[in-house]
Amino acid sequence: MSVSSSSLPSAEIVARLRAAGCVFAEDEAELLVSTAATADALAAMLERRVAGEPLEHVLGWASFCGLRVHVEPGVFVPRPRTEFLIDRAVALAREVPGRPVALDMCCGTGAMGAAVAAGLAGRVELHAADLDPAAVRCARRNLPGAHVYQGDLYDPLPSSLRGRVDILITSPPYVPSESVALLPPEARLHEPRFALDGGEDGLDVVRRVIAAAPFWLTPGGRLLVETSQNQAATTAEAVSSAGLLPRIATSPEYDATTVIGTLIRPTP
Repeated sequence: MSVSSSSLPSAEIVARLRAAGCVFAEDEAELLVSTAATADALAAMLERRVAGEPLEHVLGWASFCGLRVHVEPGVFVPRPRTEFLIDRAVALAREVPGRPVALDMCCGTGAMGAAVAAGLAGRVELHAADLDPAAVRCARRNLPGAHVYQGDLYDPLPSSLRGRVDILITSPPYVPSESVALLPPEARLHEPRFALDGGEDGLDVVRRVIAAAPFWLTPGGRLLVETSQNQAATTAEAVSSAGLLPRIATSPEYDATTVIGTLIRPTP
């Protein structure tokens, strides 16, 4: 259900959004109008957006890999560049015979896991984990039928999952601490810092995810880590140090970098 644009003149909505610095004011106005259930709701949503709240938090959803993903205020918003990691993950998962087991680590809203499941037409056993209770709440809504856990990285996972994961995807915080202040206000002021701040060089959480990954991967299993181009070489070194065969994949189209690690199968 949505309100007609006549409830609040569309030109006024666009003008207010543009004055607030929204580059795609026309597109945002259309989304607000199509999402709001009443004229009062539309007015409230416009006020929130003009005040600087992320559009996805205002709408209550984000578009990711063609899916509409539920997003609560205060939760990390899935980024378009992460769709590159999903493309790689789905392609690799399709190489797995039968029903692959996938783990979305630092899952946030569960957008990545949902996109992998959609790309595999549901032919996947999906697990996801995050530390943030609000994110886990979103993930459980976005991942019906999946196993979603709350806790610090691998701690909440069942021991029965060890050595069974074919595809481990993760977009952990990887912004260096001193660079957080340089992020756009939408991220810096409205998303949890622990979902952005990766420590001194940005790789504190990344290293922890990588170090434990071999205990959860099946032989031949793949770890896919989103990172920045500047951090790719260091991330690949961490992957190699964990006993995985690293490969760096980049996409100018998405402005994205993914480090892929493969757990080598033992020689017969």
